[in-house]
Amino acid sequence: MVKIAAIQNNCFTDVQANIEQAVQSIHKAADAGAQVICLQEMFTSLYFCQSEEHINFDLAEPIPGPTTEYLCEVAASREVVIVAGLFEKRAAGLYHNTAVVIDADGSVVGVYRKMHIPDDPFFYEKFYFTPGDLGFDAFDTRFGRIGVCICWDQWFPEAARLTALAGAEILVYPTAIGWLAEDKPVYGESQLNAWQTMMRSHSIANGVFVVAPNRVGVESNIEFWGASFITDPYGNFLSTAGRESAEIITAQCDLDLLNTARTHWPFLRDRRIDAYEGLLNRYGK
Repeated sequence: MVKIAAIQNNCFTDVQANIEQAVQSIHKAADAGAQVICLQEMFTSLYFCQSEEHINFDLAEPIPGPTTEYLCEVAASREVVIVAGLFEKRAAGLYHNTAVVIDADGSVVGVYRKMHIPDDPFFYEKFYFTPGDLGFDAFDTRFGRIGVCICWDQWFPEAARLTALAGAEILVYPTAIGWLAEDKPVYGESQLNAWQTMMRSHSIANGVFVVAPNRVGVESNIEFWGASFITDPYGNFLSTAGRESAEIITAQCDLDLLNTARTHWPFLRDRRIDAYEGLLNRYGK
């Protein structure tokens, strides 16, 4: 049994305040018995991708760097695994939307760089982020083998499948997703339902636990809808957060359930790996 927490926070202009808020939430989750604690996408700042401003590159930091080192100290002191989304400065002019996996001894055991980069109104991520080059992977921790994808990756079943094939038992999606004011009245519920349905399908198709920590609150043009959740390998919601305020959700996850789900629904067994060459094409045969 592994107790997993997803932290859903508002973010502010003060980077250090965001970091301290996240660390306080980690301590609260650990006090509640959580062993794997997951933070949202780029939790140290406001979602700056709503505009294309070169000054925002100043928010990035190397990995390892000050925030990573601080989280490593917290992970070691509480003996918990932390998954954290960060804005990575890899080199001058080379930046990634990245997540780190920190083991319960305080060591960084995994780094994932967001592979699918969106470019939509007020989600101008292509201006800031180079697509990831580390592939899809999973990382052994004290409390299970954890794979990470980030936000826009969630709409691509190939990403979830490849992460599961790397051995992931728990698939974490640090997220920053929300509504534009003009879209919410017409499309709001459909958008949120689509997000949840897509993620639940990853749990079912791959026989894994899925953790989706999302930010919450209004930032400029976007109302982040919160609604963070944890699902089991059957796609059932184990825990869900509200839509309007900061919250920590937890769930007890029985990793033995993966074997039960995968033997009763043997999707991995029945995959036709000899017939999937077409996936390498953009479209058509």
